[in-house]
Amino acid sequence: MKDDIVLQATGLKKSYDQGDKTIRVLDGIDLEIYRGERVAIVGLSGSGKSTLLHLLAGLDNADSGQVFIGGEDIANLDEKSLCQVRNKTLGFVYQFHYLMSEFTAIENVAMPLMIGNVNKKTANATASEVLGKVGLKNRLEHRPGQLSGGERQRVAIARALVTRPQCVLADEPTGNLDEKTAEEVNQLLLDLSHELDMSFVIVTHNHDLANRMDRILVLHNGLIEAQAQ
Repeated sequence: MKDDIVLQATGLKKSYDQGDKTIRVLDGIDLEIYRGERVAIVGLSGSGKSTLLHLLAGLDNADSGQVFIGGEDIANLDEKSLCQVRNKTLGFVYQFHYLMSEFTAIENVAMPLMIGNVNKKTANATASEVLGKVGLKNRLEHRPGQLSGGERQRVAIARALVTRPQCVLADEPTGNLDEKTAEEVNQLLLDLSHELDMSFVIVTHNHDLANRMDRILVLHNGLIEAQAQ
C-alpha cells in the first residue's frame, strides 16, 4: 500500500563526464521500499549500486527523476529541510565505519540525536540502549581506536539505528571485515530489522546475505533488470 512506502524513486538517471565521454550510470530507475522490508541491491562492480544508494539518501543529485523520502519529494526541500528529513527518516551504514576517533562509542552514537536537538541526557540514554542491542553495553566509553573492526562496525550500526529511522541504507557494511565477523554483523542486521520493524536496503556482493533478504534487485546497464523474492 502507498502509505507503507518509506522510500521511492521514479525515473532516476545519473551520468558522469569522463574526459570527452559521458558515462551513463543509471538510466531510469524505478523502485519502492516498503515499511519493514529488507532489500538487497546486487550487481557487478561499477554498475551504479553505490550511486543509486547516494541518490536515494539525497547525498547526490540525479540528472532527472524523483526521490521521495518518507513521502517528501526531496527536490522540493532546501538543504536544512533535507538534513532534517534524513536525520528523522534514514540511517546509514558504510563499508568504513566513519566514527569520530576523539569521541567514545556512546558519544558517536548519541551524535545524530543531539543534531536533532535531543538533550544530552536523553541522547546518551538512548545511545546506551542501542549499543546494548548490538552487544556493546560494556564498550560505551571506549574510543574507536580501542575497539576491534567488528566492534567499530557495530557502533556504526548503532549510530544508524539510534534515531529509530524508517529505513537503513547500508553500502557493503561488512566489506572490510573478516568472514566470521562479517557473518556476525550480517546476522545482527537481519535480527535488528525484524526486532525494530525497520526497512533495510543493503548494497552487497555477499550472495548469502542477499539471499536472506525479502527481495533482490539486480542492477545492470543502468537499470534494475531483475527482482527476486
